[in-house]
Amino acid sequence: MSTNTQSMIFTIYGDYIRHYGNKIWIGSLIRLLKEFGHNEQAVRVAVSRMLKQGWIQSEKKEIKAFISLPLVVPIEWKRRRRIFKLNPHEWDGKWRILMYTIPEEKRQIRDEFRKELHWSGFGSFSSGCWISPNNLEKEVELLIDKYDIKAFVDFFLSEYKGLKESQSLVEKGWSLADIKEKYEQFISTYSQKYIVNQSIMQRGEMTDAECFVERTNIVHEYRKFLFIDPGLPKELLPSRWSGNHAALLFNQYYKMLAEPANRFFEEVFQEDNDLRFKDQSYDASDHPLISENS
Repeated sequence: MSTNTQSMIFTIYGDYIRHYGNKIWIGSLIRLLKEFGHNEQAVRVAVSRMLKQGWIQSEKKEIKAFISLPLVVPIEWKRRRRIFKLNPHEWDGKWRILMYTIPEEKRQIRDEFRKELHWSGFGSFSSGCWISPNNLEKEVELLIDKYDIKAFVDFFLSEYKGLKESQSLVEKGWSLADIKEKYEQFISTYSQKYIVNQSIMQRGEMTDAECFVERTNIVHEYRKFLFIDPGLPKELLPSRWSGNHAALLFNQYYKMLAEPANRFFEEVFQEDNDLRFKDQSYDASDHPLISENS
């Protein structure tokens, strides 16, 4: 199977379910994931794992089990919201510097913490020293609490007074060339898909279910930039940044697929769930991946 079941559940939850009362019957989820080739057993195993990890919670109504986000949203879910704002933003000119001296007996925690810093958008400046131009104070607090490492971490808000341009810090902390290459691969793949499927849709030959699969797939692929793009402010990016082109392509393709994809989702959802809990302000064609208000 090309796509991990648990990862696809994250995508469908973020793109659909959270707008429909934040809850879904597991049978409906199985039906939706069947469109991608995930069988019932794979879905149930993935849901069980997510429950144990605290990413979702379960409740029973009569003989049916429903899953939803927990009341206290884990940092894993909060971090996924950062992908919604990958469009370059204005910089306040400040650098966030995080330094840690986590002892060897806590090596596993240190390794996990390092991984989470990378996913959050921090760049590794040197061993035990991480930097970011973004306002990540709240996320840092959550991570420190999660791993109970307050005694080993120092966090600073600073201005760079070096003789070089701030761009030199970017070059030390992140490999923009590698990120650019990933964006260009995305653009190459999905610009072709966009043209082909636009033609098919104009002829009325693409079903709602196929639009649902394609929309979910492009969200799933675009969401991967969460793990490699630190979301640097525009002042620190090259003048012609491939991420801008990728965001525009994503926006256009998503809007084209939005309405038929949502029709299919609602057709499946309404059979065993309550559509009355749908967020009435939700506009399927105005996705938060490209909205600064998300």
